[in-house]
Amino acid sequence: MTLPRSAVEAVDTALSAPWGGISNIADLDGDMHWVDFGGPEDSTPIVLVHGLGGSHLNWVRVAPTLAKHTRVYAVDLPGFGLTQAHGRTTHIQANAALLNRFIDTVVGKPVILFGNSMGGMVSALATAARPDSVAGLVLVDPALPLPIRIPDPVIAAQFLVYALPYVGEQAMSLGRRTMTDEQLATQMTNLCFVDPTRADSEVVAAGAALSKIRRGFATQDAEFLQAARSLLTVLARPQKYRKALRDISAPTLLLHGERDRLVSVAAARSAATAHPHWTTIILGDTGHTPQLELPDEFNRHVLAWLSHTSLITT
Repeated sequence: MTLPRSAVEAVDTALSAPWGGISNIADLDGDMHWVDFGGPEDSTPIVLVHGLGGSHLNWVRVAPTLAKHTRVYAVDLPGFGLTQAHGRTTHIQANAALLNRFIDTVVGKPVILFGNSMGGMVSALATAARPDSVAGLVLVDPALPLPIRIPDPVIAAQFLVYALPYVGEQAMSLGRRTMTDEQLATQMTNLCFVDPTRADSEVVAAGAALSKIRRGFATQDAEFLQAARSLLTVLARPQKYRKALRDISAPTLLLHGERDRLVSVAAARSAATAHPHWTTIILGDTGHTPQLELPDEFNRHVLAWLSHTSLITT
């Protein structure tokens, strides 16, 4: 199933409208869906990049506040949200290159990249590859090389399933067949939040609505698993990734939930030690998506850092 541009825009307007989002399509060797949250043009713009299994909806609780200070964009990477891959690879490196192309083609000037989870890895690689395109980097519970320790057993088992050919495909298909869209959205919240009661009901409902649309995307499982396996490969052989992190010269803020089950806080502390010039903030009693779980606290820290680094005026 391929949604025409007009249908995508109409559908997403219904999803993102409560938070001021306006849907757009860019042609980057295929359609790429992105959302414009508006904002003044006289400051360095922000581009928001979601994680594995996420979308532009991962940012709706913080984007309206950020848009009071500067122009805010949120992308759907190929294979996620309303961007179908249509033959493009969803590998981490390919998405980093595509993100830089989005900055060049759509934004047209250097940006502040915000990346959560997989989006943090993609944003870091994009920054290292094109330092002229990124004025600042905010890493939110990014996928990072892990120190030696016992991982969360549920998360470890889940990613083992993703890694296995055929097994991963069957597990993904079974999950979609046996769960409603509301259950799929709730499952993601339970995985990423310390306290699921903090979830905004409108955001969860929007996630369920997006899940319903994506049921018509025949290749979504293959696209997801290609991205997941690429991420695992980068982390399994992290030398190039570690070098890319070392090469980043832009001001960098690392925000990490202390009780993140997907990326251990130990990985964030290890990265902070390796990069003492970064600003690192460990957020207590929150999980993998603090921008959704504790949006007010998230914005307070981010805006203070952006002001301190003179990237934008708050």
